[in-house]
Amino acid sequence: MPDVVSSAHDMISSMSPFLRRERYVFVSLPEGEIGTSLLQEALATYREDEGMSLILSVDVARQAGLPVDQPMRCITLKVFSSLEGVGLTAAVSRVLAENGIACNMVSAFHHDHVFVPEADAEQAVNLLKDLQSAGIVS
Repeated sequence: MPDVVSSAHDMISSMSPFLRRERYVFVSLPEGEIGTSLLQEALATYREDEGMSLILSVDVARQAGLPVDQPMRCITLKVFSSLEGVGLTAAVSRVLAENGIACNMVSAFHHDHVFVPEADAEQAVNLLKDLQSAGIVS
């Protein structure tokens, strides 16, 4: 595995945002209503008090008869950021918020992923590339 970085400056200046092609939706279902195949198709899941949240491709959600009215795109930050690193998600969400772009951050073991409304995806990735170039932590 490549070097894991933990300083805000190193994480931001190395984040290399990559816009994925797939369109996704966030859905929530009672656990008893989720079939095994839907769980297997989920990009991610999270158990909440209100039910199981799933991130599904638009196609999978549509086939399951689930709402697809808020499609999102995923921007993967290609930096190997430390789980104990501080500042990356704050900087990313701040620059997007300052430009009126909603974001949902999902952190996994190797990378952080930013889900933004489909209509804002290109602008969001450009803003994150500008942030990376500046390497500024404020």
